[in-house]
Amino acid sequence: MAKLIRYNEDITKQWSFIVSDLLDPNAIPTVGDNSEGWKPDPDHPRRRPPWIRVRAPGGEEYERVYNLMRTQTLHTVCEEAQCPNLGECWGHGTATFLMMGDTCTRSCGFCDIKTGRPSPLDWAEPNRIAETVRAMGLRHVVITSVNRDERKDGGAPIFAMVIRRIRQLQPGCSIEVLIPDFKGSEEALQIVMDAQPEILNHNVETVPRLFRKVQPQDHYEWAMKTLTNAKQMDPLVLTKSGIMVGLGETMGEILEVMRDLVNCGVDILTVGQYLQPSKKHLPVERFYLPEEFDRIEEEGLAMGFKWVESGPLVRSSYHAEQQVRELSKLNHFRLHEERAAGD
Repeated sequence: MAKLIRYNEDITKQWSFIVSDLLDPNAIPTVGDNSEGWKPDPDHPRRRPPWIRVRAPGGEEYERVYNLMRTQTLHTVCEEAQCPNLGECWGHGTATFLMMGDTCTRSCGFCDIKTGRPSPLDWAEPNRIAETVRAMGLRHVVITSVNRDERKDGGAPIFAMVIRRIRQLQPGCSIEVLIPDFKGSEEALQIVMDAQPEILNHNVETVPRLFRKVQPQDHYEWAMKTLTNAKQMDPLVLTKSGIMVGLGETMGEILEVMRDLVNCGVDILTVGQYLQPSKKHLPVERFYLPEEFDRIEEEGLAMGFKWVESGPLVRSSYHAEQQVRELSKLNHFRLHEERAAGD
């Protein structure tokens, strides 16, 4: 219990970068009808607008999920990337598992996951994740990983293993994998697609003009190729991608990326506000207004996305279970059990 209490204190400190400046509403400038959005105050760079508001993590269910992760020696992107929705998601018994260690071979300017030389792959990890999914009683699970560019297959076999093992231990649980681009490798992607995840997710993250600054070791073309090939390899899979805003892009550039994603056959789009994890990361250029996120959602649905999740605190796996269940009801997509029966 002492370890858990210390952890909760650390989490509260981490999340204070979002909530601390919201404790005094009078200290926050009012926001008018401004097409430039809400600009960060250079004298108070940590101050957030009033709609960026989250609760510090806590509660019985949150503690249960935390203990499961520690018992099984697992990582979550919720913790490693300081996701602002950690308290909400863990409080509802959901989490996004981070595979292949906590060290990434790439150094993106927005990400708080550490960069360096990763440890060898843990081939028992898929089984531990599957056991945790069963213990949590999940109906939908999201699984992602760090980049493992030291491997030609990028760690794709680990994704295939965890998909198959979850199906064995927790039948009926739909599976979403948020994969790296594997440097555009079709062979690596095919390994994942052969395991038939319900949702194949790869985030484009930003607009082409900002790729070199935001994610210097990635390429826009790799992202588009990954999403296009996934749909061609398995037409029944739901494909998904996400964009961060607030890094200096224009609305016109956002809409152009959205059109590119529609042309790749992407079904689900997530759009959220970038929040600077620390001073060493890229600064926020501006905060988008809630009505701008509403416009992005409207434009996306008009373009042909089946689902658009757009809002200040939206992240890639936010409301993921709701997306998969609702799209299944609308016959936009079939769950694995139904698909297997028709093969």
